[in-house]
Amino acid sequence: MSLLVIGASHRSASMDLLERVALGDDAAGELAAAVQAGDTISEALTVSTCNRLEVYVEASAFHGAVHHIGHNLADITGVRLPDLSQHLYVHYEDRAVGHAFSVAAGLDSMAVGEGQILGQFRTALRRARRSGRAGTHLGGLFDHALRVGRRAHAETEIDAVSRSLVQRGLERAEARLGSLVGKRVVVVGAGAMSSLAAMTVARQVRTDLHVVNRTRATADRLATATGGTAHDWDELAGVLADADVVLTCTGATGAVIEAPLVRSLPERDRVFVDLALPRDVAPEVADLPRQVVVGLDALDSGGEEDQAVEAQVRAVRELVESEVAAFEIARRQLEVAPTVTALRQSARSVMLAEMERLDRRLPDLDEASRSEVERAVHRIVDKLLHTPSVRVKELAGDPRGDFAGALRELFDLDPHDAVNVSAPPATGPLPLLGETAPGMEGLRLDTLFDEQGGAR
Repeated sequence: MSLLVIGASHRSASMDLLERVALGDDAAGELAAAVQAGDTISEALTVSTCNRLEVYVEASAFHGAVHHIGHNLADITGVRLPDLSQHLYVHYEDRAVGHAFSVAAGLDSMAVGEGQILGQFRTALRRARRSGRAGTHLGGLFDHALRVGRRAHAETEIDAVSRSLVQRGLERAEARLGSLVGKRVVVVGAGAMSSLAAMTVARQVRTDLHVVNRTRATADRLATATGGTAHDWDELAGVLADADVVLTCTGATGAVIEAPLVRSLPERDRVFVDLALPRDVAPEVADLPRQVVVGLDALDSGGEEDQAVEAQVRAVRELVESEVAAFEIARRQLEVAPTVTALRQSARSVMLAEMERLDRRLPDLDEASRSEVERAVHRIVDKLLHTPSVRVKELAGDPRGDFAGALRELFDLDPHDAVNVSAPPATGPLPLLGETAPGMEGLRLDTLFDEQGGAR
């Protein structure tokens, strides 16, 4: 079995394509279910955010899994596989682990270091576990990824020095409108990103802040926390009428601010900072007089980082590398454990057989003497097996060879028995990492499909 991730993000695809493949919770669950139904796939988990869609699987065959996942992505998103495949990437085994850890740490985000991805990973894992699609392997991977993300934010300054999407959006608005002091700023939505937007505005500049949300109670809480004013959803048009800056991220599947609505408002300079995908603001709004729309594609920093940011990024990358190495050793030690257990059970069987032979040869041996002999034999067996048992675990991560396999050969252990003995449970936070398959690192799927979308 092997770990595999296939996906598209802002690094591989345009915002237009990401908007077309963006999935809500139900559709993301449907995709995971369809993927897991494949003959070669035992576990499946999907991560769907405003700038990435990824499918993580535990699979028994690389090419079969790639073919199956690619076609299900096309079916669920409605994007033709030839159009989709050239924007998809694939990571295999340790590269997949490294990718998951980097994403969790915020290194792969549009705004380097943003922490929202941790909540999105947590939601994806919870959804997959509840549906029974994440077991030992993917559950272990994501549990560890969440720990890596928390360490990155606790042990480095990555979130403090990186420029957020919200900050860049406010800078674009200020460049258009001048100082935002006293300006009416409207936040549409009250989810994680909208909350971040409201908090950022309240912390940085004194404005007339308003929060509009479909659930009034949520809007009330956010407005109270930021010193703003909460509004019901049906008040949106009235609130927008006097707005100078609109920051929006609702999670809706279609535009919530369309051209007819904006056209009906009093004409004034407005900047719409659209942090949502799919877009909250219809593209046609940008064609209206004195209206500026700033979308996610315009907020990408393009990788321009000052020296302080680069230092923190290096620190997080080093953390990720060390965690991947630790994860690999832990996985290999878990693989060795059944072999050690099988070895000890084999030795115990030999010991019991010899004690039965002793009973036949010395039937008159008293119970005290027999017990003493049994304890002595047990101590001898334990001492003989102690060093190889410890050493094979220590050497589990050694690239020089398969020491567990050598142990099975030396002691004539059945490899199937070694797997079945002390097999790990179907669920739980147990890690998995394997060797990197040569030539499989960071592949793009258009190299794996022919023009008709069939696997090569």
